[in-house]
Amino acid sequence: MPGHARFTVEERREHLLELGLRLFAARPYDEISIEEIAHEAGISKGLLYHYFPSKRDFYVACLREVAAELSLITRADPRLSPGERVRASVSAYLGYVQLNLLNCQAFVRGGIGADPEVAAITEGTRRAIWERMLERMGVSSEELLLRVTIRAWVSFVEIAALEWAEAGAPEKGQLIEVIVAALVAVIRTSRRPEATPEDRPRR
Repeated sequence: MPGHARFTVEERREHLLELGLRLFAARPYDEISIEEIAHEAGISKGLLYHYFPSKRDFYVACLREVAAELSLITRADPRLSPGERVRASVSAYLGYVQLNLLNCQAFVRGGIGADPEVAAITEGTRRAIWERMLERMGVSSEELLLRVTIRAWVSFVEIAALEWAEAGAPEKGQLIEVIVAALVAVIRTSRRPEATPEDRPRR
């Protein structure tokens, strides 16, 4: 990398985040040292600490980049039909997880253990995604069951995507259909009028 004098503060920070994403995507958090990060960046540890006070701060900043990318890639073209938007978003998400598995494992499962800031980043991203879905579907604040089940569906997609990528990413198209079918079932069942006593299964 060229000498740091050729970069503005913001440009240098962006380069460091790009490097961090590559490193944390290749190996677990605990295997990467500040010395290695600085060496790979071609700068001193002192300069690295100028941008990020600790390895944890650097990791959290990288995680925020992942969160921003996830939020962006799951925004499908509004001109598509609702079903097409869901499929496009899920396909883009699966592709991202496949290419950035370790980063996504850290995002979903937490790469540095129980950390309130990391939890806030991941939960905030999930909330932004499912609230965007609720808004597009016209879900009212009174539809509490649907709001709860959509939130659970988002978690289901996260886990399914990780398991799929860890298994070698088989049959992507079929997984997309399973995920979409699960969403359809969630919506239909959550919005179905409550069963009458005669309709309920007998014990």
